[in-house]
Amino acid sequence: MTALPALHGGFDDAELHHVLDQACATVGLDSTGARLLRGHTNAVVRLTTAPVVVKIARRGSKFEDVQRTVSFVRWLMDRGFPTVPLHPVAHQPVDISGHTVTYWTYLPQPEHSISAAQIAKPLLSLHSLPVPPFALPHLDNLGAIRASIRKITALPETTKQFLSERADHLEEALTAVEYVLPRAVVQGDPQHRNALFDGAGEPVLCDWDTVAVGQPEWDLTTLEIHCRRFGYGHRHYADFATAYGFDVTRWPGYPVLAGLRELRMITTNARKIHHAPASRAEIEQRIEGLRREDTSLAWNIL
Repeated sequence: MTALPALHGGFDDAELHHVLDQACATVGLDSTGARLLRGHTNAVVRLTTAPVVVKIARRGSKFEDVQRTVSFVRWLMDRGFPTVPLHPVAHQPVDISGHTVTYWTYLPQPEHSISAAQIAKPLLSLHSLPVPPFALPHLDNLGAIRASIRKITALPETTKQFLSERADHLEEALTAVEYVLPRAVVQGDPQHRNALFDGAGEPVLCDWDTVAVGQPEWDLTTLEIHCRRFGYGHRHYADFATAYGFDVTRWPGYPVLAGLRELRMITTNARKIHHAPASRAEIEQRIEGLRREDTSLAWNIL
C-alpha cells in the first residue's frame, strides 16, 4: 500500500491506491512511498523509487483523447521540442480499472518558480510548428463552456442562467472579432503550473490535455489572465509580452477573449464543486466579480 495523503478531485482513496499500484506493476515500477502532486482533475503522483510521474485520469475520461495526447507529445519529442518527456515505457497509455494512465519523466525543480517571460519562448515555438500529421481537435471554447454549465449541479439555477446569458453575449461579440495571428497548434492552458524547468534550467511546457488547433491569441490571453488574477502583476505579464513579441491586451479582440477565457475557467471549476466542495467559496467569489465586471479581482488558484 502506498503512502498517499488524503485525495481531492473526486477520486476514491482506496480505489486510487489500487489503480496506482496496478499501473506501476503493469510497467515494472514500484509505487511504494508515492507522493500526490495534484489531485484536482487528474491525480498526478510522483514515485519515490524512480524519476517518474504517474498521471491517472478520472474514470470516464476518454481513452482515445489520452492516446492522442501521447501521440502529440511523442511527435514533439521527435522534433526536439521543449516538453516534459514521456517516461520510456513500452506502451502507454494503459487502462487500469477504467482509469487511463500515462507515465512521465520527473524533472526536479529549483526553489524559484518559472516566470511568464520564460514561458514565452517555448510557447512561441509551439505556435510556429506545423500541424502534426494526425488529427487534433479544433478549439471550441463556447462548446466547452456550455458543456460545463450543463454539468453544474451545486449552484442555483439563477446562477447557471447568468452564466449562460454571459456565454450568449460573448458568442455574439465574438462574431465581430478579427484575429491577427495565423491559426496554429495551441496549448490551450499555458500558465505557470503548466511549465517546468528541465535539468539544464531551460523552460519546457507540460500538461497537453487541452492541445488543439486554434488562435494563438487564446493562449496569450490565458497567460495574461493568470498574471493578472493570480497575483503576478502587470510587470510580470509585460515581460512576457516583450519576450513573445506581441501584447494581446493591445489587440481590439482582447476583451472578448478575456471574457470567454475567464468564463471557461469559472464554469470548468464550477462543474467540479461536487468533487471539490472546498472550492465553492472561491467560485462564488469569481462569479460575483463577473456580475460587478471587476477585472482586477484577485483569484485564488484551484
